[in-house]
Amino acid sequence: MLGRRERRQQTLFLTCQLDALVPKDHVLRRVDRVLDLSWLGAEVSALYAAGQGRPSIDPEAAVRLMLAGFFQGIVYDRKLMREADVNVAIRWFVGYQLGETLPDHSSLTRIRQRWGAECFRRIFDKTVAACMAAGLVSGETVHVDATLIRADVSWDSVVARHVEQTLEVNELNELDEPGPGAGRTDDGPRRSQSDPDARVAKGGRRARGEPAYKQHTAVDDAAGIIVDVAVEAGTAPEGAQLVAQLDRVESRTGHAVRRVTADKGYSSAANYAALEARGVEALIAPERVGRAQGAVPGRRFKYDEHHDVVRCPRGATLERGSFDGKRWRYRAKTAVCRGCRQRQACLAPSTSARSVRLLPGHSALVRARRRHGRRDETWRHQMTRHRWQVEGVHGEAKSQHGLARAARRRLWNVEIQAYLTAAVINLKRLARAVGGPPANGARSFARWLLRRLTPARIAPCPA
Repeated sequence: MLGRRERRQQTLFLTCQLDALVPKDHVLRRVDRVLDLSWLGAEVSALYAAGQGRPSIDPEAAVRLMLAGFFQGIVYDRKLMREADVNVAIRWFVGYQLGETLPDHSSLTRIRQRWGAECFRRIFDKTVAACMAAGLVSGETVHVDATLIRADVSWDSVVARHVEQTLEVNELNELDEPGPGAGRTDDGPRRSQSDPDARVAKGGRRARGEPAYKQHTAVDDAAGIIVDVAVEAGTAPEGAQLVAQLDRVESRTGHAVRRVTADKGYSSAANYAALEARGVEALIAPERVGRAQGAVPGRRFKYDEHHDVVRCPRGATLERGSFDGKRWRYRAKTAVCRGCRQRQACLAPSTSARSVRLLPGHSALVRARRRHGRRDETWRHQMTRHRWQVEGVHGEAKSQHGLARAARRRLWNVEIQAYLTAAVINLKRLARAVGGPPANGARSFARWLLRRLTPARIAPCPA
């Protein structure tokens, strides 16, 4: 017999608890077992006037709303509240019954403005602490990388600042020409009128430049837990954050970092020297030395760290001289170069003596190049883990949790989005480790088991 079901129900009668309507293996139910926000009310109480005005939204309920949206890749408040209206799991996770009215989407905006990025950073810190308590963080090997987050602006809002500055100079004095540096600032030549904190940056040589922010991420090797997140303008250099990032990781975890993996964007002489001073093994591939012009290129000059001199291919010494703010200048004596048989091949006709410029920490850079030249199985093993650990985290954050594009404008808003995304990823790792694998097949269990096998428990296979 053909069955029929009436779909136009006007009323709904429940004879069970709301908890019974949420599947046992739902991600929000699994996360609810490990999420502790009981401290949050006391943390933000100073931001509210005691005994005045109407009661605010429960701080824990507001954060749970945001986290529930990020778990499903919903980063916009309006869309989140429309989903929460009909999603029983979100209502249960936040603590609202079916008949209760949810907060307006604008309330979440005001909460972010009132609390600021620092409060959300502490929420992220709590997830790291919870993962440490569960034994998911070792703190010894850290994978570091950066990625671009597309700013929430259109190309029409991007203007060339040097045009505006040139016009301003001409208005002040039409007879004076702008100087060579009038068109550029340290912040970059182009920025958006809608979001002044964003900068036009490229994700690769062949990529198209876009208004973006840059997120620096540090991932612990043991179980893929994010232990540090920092957001800057899109044009910020990657390597400049490395030392400060390690300081934050050690302060947050209480463990000294012993090994760091990163890509070539972090391969500066200053970073190699700083890591050596800290006793940290740097698994960072150095940049390739370009093919120099001339018969006697600079790479044939050897630096003697013990005597702090540079020796040319014929054994003459170049002594250290001036410092231009970035490099030290090492210069040979004029009399030595005048009598050298390779003078015509080594020097330009208008030059009296050969000089080379070296960055501070050049000796550490040379040792890093030597280590990279004889890289062993351990190096290749750790760099393989680097690709699926930190680069995999970036892919997960962008494809599953909406971090491919900033949801709101200004740096502090993007920082909040980055902190919440990192907290969601850590909570997923924690829920999986504490509650076991999800009940969706043996393949998921195998992936979960593989993540639980850390390098400290299993040594890499010999070559």
